[in-house]
Amino acid sequence: MRGNYRESGDSDQISAQLIYKHGGWTQLMATCSSFTVRRETLPVRREQVDLNIRVMGGVRVVVVGAGVVGFSTAVCIAENLPHVSVTLLGEKFSPETTSDGAAGILFANHNPDVPVEQQRRWFKSSFDHLRLIAQSEDAPEAGVMLSSGWQIFRDVPEDKTPYWSDLVLGFRIMTEREMVRFPEHRFGQAFTTIKCECSRYLPWLEKRFRRAGGQVDQRRVDNLQDLSGSFDVIVNCSGLGSRSLAADVSVQPVRGQVLNMEAPWLQHFIRDGDGLTYIYPGMQGVTVGGTRQGGDWNLRVEDNDTRGILKRCSSLEPSLARARILSSWVGLRPGRRTPRVEVEREVEVKKGGRSVTVVHNYGHGGGRGDPRLGDGDGGAGAREEEPPGT
Repeated sequence: MRGNYRESGDSDQISAQLIYKHGGWTQLMATCSSFTVRRETLPVRREQVDLNIRVMGGVRVVVVGAGVVGFSTAVCIAENLPHVSVTLLGEKFSPETTSDGAAGILFANHNPDVPVEQQRRWFKSSFDHLRLIAQSEDAPEAGVMLSSGWQIFRDVPEDKTPYWSDLVLGFRIMTEREMVRFPEHRFGQAFTTIKCECSRYLPWLEKRFRRAGGQVDQRRVDNLQDLSGSFDVIVNCSGLGSRSLAADVSVQPVRGQVLNMEAPWLQHFIRDGDGLTYIYPGMQGVTVGGTRQGGDWNLRVEDNDTRGILKRCSSLEPSLARARILSSWVGLRPGRRTPRVEVEREVEVKKGGRSVTVVHNYGHGGGRGDPRLGDGDGGAGAREEEPPGT
């Protein structure tokens, strides 16, 4: 990420560009690529949100939501625009956010509403950024690692070499010999992508945010307008909480249940092409899943779902039958037909006769596949339970 700051007088125009990188794991990178303080208005491309507000003196920015999207956005602002005061508000912080339980592996989903070249840029930016972390000394603390494995399909897909095939590492079509172990599947892809343990990544992001001068306040936000008297820019990354904060009933819960299992002998991921059955080895166990139940607010760990997950995953990796369940987790992804990344320019302050700018950045959890990384906590719960007898 890069940015610059240039003062141009007592009254300056702030132009802040938030780049939304869509698809699979790229919600993690739903942040800004640059923040520039200057009088000119920067050109707006389709993937940018261009903010222009008139301010006197210091600028106060608040980010609502302490999930990956919220913290990633807050870190980007704080590190790229050091003269701006940045505060992050959240009702729940790690390890109690929806992001904490996400499977956390980088896959790209095709979005027919977005040009392929645009999706390529977004995926490449996310992959390259995370790859640098995975290959740095921060990797263990950040929980970011390279992960190799197979994505398999019951039917041969129309696009055997998808747009992201040359962006991951070592992409190739699986051989007939490799497919023998998956008799119910007819086609497969082998490649190396990136996995992130969000239970490590979120504290690492918070550490970076605080080091950059950011302030953290744990409290519930019931109305964005309540913040308008104290801040000049409000960035809403509240995920499912946007149903109330943004009065957006199109945001729906997408229930996901996963298991964390003790299976240190597993080194490669296996993912069914439908995105509903997956096995992801990580630093702290193996994540197996999952469910994708739209409109379901249930935060209980359901035994039927657990049995279904184990049956499906054991059919792909029989050794899981001997693995111990370390924990079970349920979270609610913020599902939306298309993520909302846009600006509201006229939000009036209750007192004082001025208005503030609100940026909405939510709804990244509705795509098919594994639990999304980009879920702000936004009042949506998460639950982790120890299995009986542990």
